[in-house]
Amino acid sequence: MSLTRTKAILRRLRGNLSGLAAVEFALSLPLLLTAGLYGTETANMALTYMRVHKVAMHIADNAARIGDTSTITNRAIFEADVSDLLVGGNTQAGTSLEFYERGRAIVSSLEVYNPAVSCGGKNCPGSQTDGVNFIHWQRCMGKKNYNSSYGDEYDEMALGMGPTGKEVMADAGGAVIFVEVAYDYRPLISRHFVGAPTITAISSFTQRDNIDLSGLKKIKRRAGEFFALCNKYTSGPA
Repeated sequence: MSLTRTKAILRRLRGNLSGLAAVEFALSLPLLLTAGLYGTETANMALTYMRVHKVAMHIADNAARIGDTSTITNRAIFEADVSDLLVGGNTQAGTSLEFYERGRAIVSSLEVYNPAVSCGGKNCPGSQTDGVNFIHWQRCMGKKNYNSSYGDEYDEMALGMGPTGKEVMADAGGAVIFVEVAYDYRPLISRHFVGAPTITAISSFTQRDNIDLSGLKKIKRRAGEFFALCNKYTSGPA
């Protein structure tokens, strides 16, 4: 092929734009695909954050309503009530979240210590001060190894419970239900986009009714075991 013919072919190729769009699309596809996948993963994580926060709110709200209704005595709360409450939280979370398989919920009852009433009028474990807030009982559910960031059962909470500067406190004769949840985020596409963070949330509600502040009423499920104890890491009632 002569040099003149070769130059003519090259000039025609240089002026031919029929495949330009395909080439440009091929070059930009990796960037577009990455941006699309990143946006999808970010949206999924935001949705999961919202669902986990709603779980905390629903558990706290429902916990503030539980108990055996009586027109004669203050509302008593049973271990079974707390167990049903936590199981219900998993139902509200939805099966796709697998909340208790990947997370944990901690329910605490913040009350004012009264030696004549608290712990059935007997000495509570630990050290409490009359008239000062303390965690009367605490129950948990979920396989995640996560403990309360604010206090454990029977701990005295002189400044209240919650993040510094945003603590909540119970009034004498009442109780505040404080809920903490933690959940290990499972990436929808890849952990390379947003990682696999632990999502945490808190919520608190004041008990709606006058309740029996002597403590949880224990109903055994099987010999020697009670529901939702915090030394157990299970996705359901022990």
